[in-house]
Amino acid sequence: MSTDTAQFLATRTPTLARPGPSVWLRPCAWLVALLLLAHTLPAAQFVLFDVTFTFTKDDADNSKPSKSHYYVKGAAINPDRPRDWTAPVDYRNGTVHIRLEVIEKPVGSEPTTWSICYIPNKGQGNGYGCTGTDLYREKGVYEKDVSMKAFWQNDGIVWSEGIKQMDLVIKDGSGGAGHAHKRADPEKFFPTKVRMTVIQVSAGAKYDPSLVPNLPRKAAVDRPTVTTTDTACCGPAAGPTAYSNFFNAPASCSYCGKEL
Repeated sequence: MSTDTAQFLATRTPTLARPGPSVWLRPCAWLVALLLLAHTLPAAQFVLFDVTFTFTKDDADNSKPSKSHYYVKGAAINPDRPRDWTAPVDYRNGTVHIRLEVIEKPVGSEPTTWSICYIPNKGQGNGYGCTGTDLYREKGVYEKDVSMKAFWQNDGIVWSEGIKQMDLVIKDGSGGAGHAHKRADPEKFFPTKVRMTVIQVSAGAKYDPSLVPNLPRKAAVDRPTVTTTDTACCGPAAGPTAYSNFFNAPASCSYCGKEL
């Protein structure tokens, strides 16, 4: 190669610039921004259904196709529920929050529970799956969280095809076959009135009651008035002291504010 040719090629060979720090930092900045965005997103949850109903022995005997069943379908189940429970939001691997408010219940404190069954648009294996409330004996509000991977036959549902309806089944405390209509003492179960609210929470999120419409807000704890004569710890030297609730009692008095 001649000297002139070598000089010509040298002037035409591009020089590769060494990338500056900003080039390497730019992808990291995007990653950090995405992580911060994911951290600040609100909990993904939706109310699957919220029903209040009275259930009598006649209702239990005549429910079709199965007895002791209350069917949540049509307008009673959220019409805006996702078709696909696996994506883009993963509810299949999340949790279900069950809130049961027992408004009316016969006297006698008979253990009672409700099975809560997911009836899919497309099933597999057994074809449906069920979770349920805890046993209860009295009127009141009962709440619990259940993993969507933990309840009976949760894999009997093709979750990407969605849920068609929900079946609620009133039972006694004997187990899966203890349908209340079979009992010789149905007066211990019927009539009853309940409000049941079922909220689906996505994988990695935490149930937020403030996002559920029409739930009563929890009032401040109100403890019974308590009188104690232990004046050295709980009150002035002259006479017993009554506390309206335990928050008013001295912290050092572990029994102050308790019903004596």
